[in-house]
Amino acid sequence: MSVPAVSTPLAAPVVFDSVSNELVSLPLPESSTIYVCGITPYDATHMGHAATYVAFDSLIRLWTALGVDVNYAQNITDVDDPLIERAIATGRNWQDIATEQIDLFKADMEALRVIPPRSYIGAVESIDLVLKRIAELQKLDAIYELDGDFYYDITRARLLGKIAHLTNDEMNEIFAQRGGDPTRAGKRHPLDALVWRAKANNDPYWPGPLGEGRPGWHIECSAIALEYLGDTITVQGGGSDLKFPHHEMSAAHAETVTGEIPFAQVFMHAGMVALDGEKMSKSLGNLVFVSKLRATGVDPMAIRLTILNHHYRSDWEWFDSELDIAVTRLTKWRTAFASASQAPSVAAELVLALANDLDTPKVIELVDNWADATLLDTNKAAGNTSEMATYVDALLGVI
Repeated sequence: MSVPAVSTPLAAPVVFDSVSNELVSLPLPESSTIYVCGITPYDATHMGHAATYVAFDSLIRLWTALGVDVNYAQNITDVDDPLIERAIATGRNWQDIATEQIDLFKADMEALRVIPPRSYIGAVESIDLVLKRIAELQKLDAIYELDGDFYYDITRARLLGKIAHLTNDEMNEIFAQRGGDPTRAGKRHPLDALVWRAKANNDPYWPGPLGEGRPGWHIECSAIALEYLGDTITVQGGGSDLKFPHHEMSAAHAETVTGEIPFAQVFMHAGMVALDGEKMSKSLGNLVFVSKLRATGVDPMAIRLTILNHHYRSDWEWFDSELDIAVTRLTKWRTAFASASQAPSVAAELVLALANDLDTPKVIELVDNWADATLLDTNKAAGNTSEMATYVDALLGVI
């Protein structure tokens, strides 16, 4: 999927860094790298997923439109507890579920015009990479064995508590909620995380120097990022629920391997999407699925506009009424695109607004104002394709 170039003054993006809790400038080098954590494919793409990937697509589009070569990698956690639990509950093969949901996710992202990663890598195909990094951690005495399982020594982590800004008690509580086992007897530290889980029951497993088993969640992302993006990446991205434990621990694994080279220059996080007052999540079952909206005939561009009308860092709630507004907005924009041939003076403002911490609501407001003025202009040249459409395509991904 190509991104049109925009002929406006370059504007280095300013984004919010979760570590410093401040806005920081991202320079405009010839190339940048970004890693955005992917899905665990045991259910279809819900609006929370879509909002995260559309958010980081806005940054990738801005970089690309300004001439930056973007190396983007994303994982797929195609073997993990939730997927295995879903397979057991439904009596289906876990690999069949993963393949089905990965295909559906890719179709949803394509419909939403989210630029695909250059490297889209599954955990299963990364077993050798994970084992390579675990071996390096073992040489550094950064992991230890407990009843056949292997844990990372969290005291080696530079960023523990520094991305999510949580207390020890808060981390212990959240760790237990998000796949951790802080109360397991024999662990050196409650927050030590599994890097290799020994074969148990009917779990899938792979052979390795540490015995038959499968990788932990956090080591998967650090191994993939190091392999495909290098020792330091420009941006580590994901939903705000990944700050802890996932991003703090995957960064710790990587930094221990590389000798404390910073894993990422900036850690960016998208807000959560709620429905009926609760965070939209598979465990709660309160989901609005992209695929189901598409199946009812909803224009994917209206879905994308609904998402973009919320600032990426904000927590927000899905309402069908907002989708109705987006449908009307999209019709107005497309009518205006076909009614004006010249690039408007507001085009540079669009770039500056997006460069200001990905302020997509401001960009939408600017396009709205332009469309209203265009449709009121009695001298508009009907039938021409507006250059404004190129800017909206490039920066918002809406056509």
